[in-house]
Amino acid sequence: MNTLYMRNLLFFMWSVLVVSSAFSQKNPYVIYNAKGKKVKYKKMLKTLKDKDIILFGEFHDNPISHWLQYELTSDLQNERDVVLGAEMFEADNQTYLNDYLASEITFKTFDSLARLWPNYKTDYSPLVEFAKEHKIDFLATNIPRRYANMVYRRDFVALDSLTVEEKAWIAPLPIPFDPELPRYKNILEMMGDHGSPKLVKAQAIKDATMAYFILKNRKKGDLFIHYNGAYHSDYYEGILWYLKHENKDLNYATISTVTQDDVNTLEEEHEGKADFIISVDTNMTKTY
Repeated sequence: MNTLYMRNLLFFMWSVLVVSSAFSQKNPYVIYNAKGKKVKYKKMLKTLKDKDIILFGEFHDNPISHWLQYELTSDLQNERDVVLGAEMFEADNQTYLNDYLASEITFKTFDSLARLWPNYKTDYSPLVEFAKEHKIDFLATNIPRRYANMVYRRDFVALDSLTVEEKAWIAPLPIPFDPELPRYKNILEMMGDHGSPKLVKAQAIKDATMAYFILKNRKKGDLFIHYNGAYHSDYYEGILWYLKHENKDLNYATISTVTQDDVNTLEEEHEGKADFIISVDTNMTKTY
């Protein structure tokens, strides 16, 4: 057996082992389109870069969600000007967020004033620091939780008593509301005896307020990327329903996050949740 033949044989065997190893690796996540077809990240990026508004639906404790949020934001920012916004910041904290982005206050002061989520440092700080570094606007879009709690306790009518200044931190009243939307009806089913129409309305005022601040702060020609819990935009409802109620002409896209024991095939129940669906292995570690 000559030396050249041996070399070729060894190279072939090595190639088979490499390819076999690559195909046998467990994927921590796979991206799908709405129809359940696997999609490469570059394909998703190419599709999203021409949109007006993207709603990135996350699982708050999922590291893959947060990593892809950062990667996608960074890559899209290389393509065009972006504006960022997030459910995780309440509208009455916008001044503190602006001051921190402008380096007018320290993180310690920001942390003490802005009611940051417990997982801020691990999950949302990278996005805020990215905005700070690149001088990108970052919007606090969510309703102050005390007002959502008012709706949960006393219905929409509770908001009528707010001052003019306080009403500036929520969607203009009265908000449109459709209790027959499947996702709102599903809340009642999931909560069982703990559910109530007022609970659904508290969800709706959050969705309406986030949509309001997205549209209010969107700059023509820029791409607005919004980070929110997946339920707030799954199945093209929630925030997106309110966005389209106000402006049907913009080019919207949604992303959702799901978990599966086997990420290699999208489960039927997840099809149609969003334009792009990130299926993450159920065993993926959580951030909290």
